[in-house]
Amino acid sequence: MKNELRWKIAQAAEIRWWQNYLNKKPKADYLDWKSKYWQNLLTQIGVAPASDEKILDVGCGPAGIFMVLKGEVDAVDPLLDSYAEKLDHFDASAYPHVQFHALPFEQYETTERYDTLFCLNAINHVADLSLCFDKLVGLVKPGGKLVVSIDAHNFSFFKHVFRLLPGDILHPHQYDLKEYQKMLTTRNCQLKKSVLFDQHFLFNYYVLVAQKGTSGN
Repeated sequence: MKNELRWKIAQAAEIRWWQNYLNKKPKADYLDWKSKYWQNLLTQIGVAPASDEKILDVGCGPAGIFMVLKGEVDAVDPLLDSYAEKLDHFDASAYPHVQFHALPFEQYETTERYDTLFCLNAINHVADLSLCFDKLVGLVKPGGKLVVSIDAHNFSFFKHVFRLLPGDILHPHQYDLKEYQKMLTTRNCQLKKSVLFDQHFLFNYYVLVAQKGTSGN
């Protein structure tokens, strides 16, 4: 119940953050910058999904990596309806290759299995972290790739303080790099890369690239 309440508060804060962030950013300029950002990220992590791949973008936001992918893409985010209503920068019709799903990832159900799954700037925001990691891995084909970005704590002391107090309202989950890595490696995944993208005092921003085992589900 505590985590669910923190998640609801975080979601309300998230849409307000997007409104404030994009308020003074011209749509064309922002989308051009964001596309270049995603292309640079793919280059740095060495992931290049083929045009015939089936891809899932979890927690896609209003300008997710779906923008630059050429395969058949599903994109999931609980705030998609709010983005469409309140943000000029998001127009689902601009991405005919993407099937958008406006619901929490915990509620996303499909028989599809994906060649590559992206969960960028999102896993810290979910309501049920353990369930979501189970679903992330379960939705990937054996041998497929998972790309997960995280804000990882640098200090154990602050990690435990933030778990007790809402010091980071947008992120209801507080873990360090090794803990996030273990959430993949204990679920039939081999960690291929942990790429450091941004450094700060309390948190570092990493992109984890993992490959699902070829045996099991």
